[in-house]
Formats: sequence, structure tokens, C-alpha cells
Amino acid sequence: MSATLPSRTGKAPGAWPLLGHAWQLHARPLEFLSSLPAHGDLVRIGMGPWPAYVVCEPDAAHRMLTDSRTFDKGGPFFDKARGLFGSSLPMAGWQEHRWQRRQMQPAFQRDRIERYALVMGEEVDRMTGRWRAGQRLDVTAALTTLTLRIVTRSVLAAEAQDEAVAGVQESLHTVIDGIYQRVMLPLGPLYRLPTPANRRYRHACDRLHRAIDGIIAARRAAPGGNDLVSMLLTAVNDDTGEPMSDVDIRDQLMVMIGAGFETTANSLAFALWLLSQHPEAEARVHDEVDRTLAGRTATTADLDGLTYTRRVVNEVLRMYPAGWFFTRVTTTDTTLAGRHLPKGTALLYSAYLLHHRPELFPEPGRFDPDRWAAQAADSLPRGAHVPFGGGNRKCIGDQFALIEMTLALATVCTRWRLRPDPGSTMTVQVRGTLGPGPLPMTCEPRGRKSADT
Repeated sequence: MSATLPSRTGKAPGAWPLLGHAWQLHARPLEFLSSLPAHGDLVRIGMGPWPAYVVCEPDAAHRMLTDSRTFDKGGPFFDKARGLFGSSLPMAGWQEHRWQRRQMQPAFQRDRIERYALVMGEEVDRMTGRWRAGQRLDVTAALTTLTLRIVTRSVLAAEAQDEAVAGVQESLHTVIDGIYQRVMLPLGPLYRLPTPANRRYRHACDRLHRAIDGIIAARRAAPGGNDLVSMLLTAVNDDTGEPMSDVDIRDQLMVMIGAGFETTANSLAFALWLLSQHPEAEARVHDEVDRTLAGRTATTADLDGLTYTRRVVNEVLRMYPAGWFFTRVTTTDTTLAGRHLPKGTALLYSAYLLHHRPELFPEPGRFDPDRWAAQAADSLPRGAHVPFGGGNRKCIGDQFALIEMTLALATVCTRWRLRPDPGSTMTVQVRGTLGPGPLPMTCEPRGRKSADT
């Protein structure tokens, strides 16, 4: 319903004994979430045996996201994820989060991102330079390697050797899948059994820890750098006066890598697939990049000339937000969407749900980059488009990701057209992040245009 109408509360139908709505969230999560606004602005569901409320209305979502003292990080998702990521920036409570963010924010300031963009360009050149006319490749896999190399070389200032990157990439996929399953199907002791899946999960966690520990050890042996790892090594807690331990630093870096590569790769893969299915939008991107780039690598100086490409990125983030659901917990008695919530109430919000409300985005399943023309975007209520969250807990790397996606998409499109197999389809895979799964596409080189044409 519209944000201007009175708030309503309700209860989702179809709960199972003990599991609540966990099976619906596991088996058909996007359909289930999209059905909830019909039952209210704040809808009660069962996350296993624990009740939670799904925030379905944008103003209520905005209030929750911008009042982190009252609506703190917590709930089933964060409790499970802390097993791997500790009390790192996205997992920390609001008070600890403040000092952590102050330590890390300089790594994502505009002047740093300008320098990171040089690495972005080098890595896109490296990827596209290896493509050949008629080559058939898995676009999702290629972009995942690209974005992992970018975050490793830029934010972490670490080497990106192909074998090591492949190992981290494989391990992260296993870990993300494992966390997602443990959240959606809370089977408790069963995850401690020595099954092949549980062993793969634990092995992947150990492998990631060793890889990150190696980066930390290398930086300790060569102090004085100006990268995120060096910043964390010199960080001191404002309240305790204590430095971060190596375990704390490892947790932060695990999150930076985990959040900084797969999400961006999936968004870029969605973008290239959608453009292949919408020739008019693809032609507009091609006209824009030919006019602005004429075949060369995009830089931050080109962003003002890539306005339609940026609209495409925004529309992809609306249709397929990588972080599709998160939880919060109330730290005190409060009221939200007209309902009293006692301290300790679990809340869940879904960017996918909010981004697919037809009252906010007519025909929400239709790919329409022109939704993001300035006038149309300005008419949206607060909390309607939250691919990176909101408030002071908004993703610290949002500008890094937006610039990376825009520059990478523009550079690829000025050189190559990617064509799917005839009759092929794309199926959204729902895990810890939304992704398109493997996307076999064929490379077609594009003719170059001069900047004067």
C-alpha cells in the first residue's frame, strides 16, 4: 500500500510447526516476501521458532535504518554471520560500530576511490583483453574474478595471484552458501555433524582465515602503508585504548572481501544479461559509451558523461539488490508502523520487497532505466530504494561499488557485445546474495567510433 495511507499490522499465513516460515523463506524467498505487503506494513513471521516482523513500508524502513540505537544490528542472520565475521563493521553493535567506521572511513574517501579506479581500469583491461571474438564464456565467473582482483589490489593493497584469488573465490562461495542455509533452515546441532557439506564449510572457513592472516602478516612485516590493512593495524579503540587484535582485523577484512566482490560481480552480470534482452536500452548504452569513451577505458573523469549507464546500474540494483534481506533487533520498547514493539523484538527488512512494490515502482518486474531520470527518482519516498541500506549503517563501500559498476559496465560495452545462447534463460539464484548463476554468453567485438562521430 502507499506510504501515505494508515499503517497496518498483520500476520503471514502458512506457518509450519517449529519451522515457522523458514521453509517458505528457504524454498521461495522472493515470492514469499513479495506477498507480505498484502498483510500489512509490519507483518509477523516465524524465523524457525522465533517470531520476527517484516517491515514492508518505506517510511518505516527508513526510520528503522536511520535509528541504529533503537534498531540495532541483530537477529538470526547476524547471530549466524558473527560466527564467521565476528564483531566486524556490519556485525557490530551501534556503539562499537561508531569507532570502527571512523577508523575505516578514510579508505573509502573520494580521493582514495579515484586511485582505486586506476586499478579498476587495469583489471577490466586485463579481463576484456583476454576475450576473443566468438569466445563463449561464463560472464558471472569472469566478473567474479574481476571484482575479487579489484578489491584485493585496491582496498587491501595485496597481490592478486590467479591461483590464490581462485582459492579465495571458491571458499567464499562455500561460506556464503553455508551461512545462508544456517539462517534459513535453523537446524542447530545438525550443522555440527561431520557431513560432507559441513566439512566443506569448515574447510572453507579455515582456508579464508589462512589467506587473510597471510595478508595481515605481510603488512606487519612491512609497516607504513596507506591502505585499509595498515589503517586497521594502527587503529586504537576510543573507549578502551586497545588496538585491534589480529582476529579483529581478520574479521574486518573478511567482510570487506566478502561484501566487495560477489555482490558487485552479480550486479554487473545482471546488467549485461538485461542489456542483451533489451536492445533499445543496449543501443542507448552503446551510443553513450561510444560518444564518451570511443573504445578507451573509463575513468572517474568520464562519470558525468555516463548518465544512462548509471541509470542502468540503479535499475539493476532495484530489480536485484544483492543484499536482499537483513535483520535488526529493538534495544528498547518502541513503536514502529503503529505497533508497540518490546525490547528484543526481531525485525527483518528486504530491499527486494521494497523495490518491487508496484505502488512505488509501476510494473516492478520491467527493466526500465528511465525510472532513474532525476525527476522520477526525486519523487520516491524515503526508504523506497535501499540497495546499500541507510543511515549511519549504510554500506561503507557504496560509492566504491557504484563507481566500479559504472566504469566496468561502460568499458565492457564500448568494446564488446555479449550475446546469450539462443533460447537461454536467466534464473535468479537466492543465497546470501542474489545472483544470476552461470551465464554462458558469446563475445562479439564492437566497431570503434571516434570521439568526433
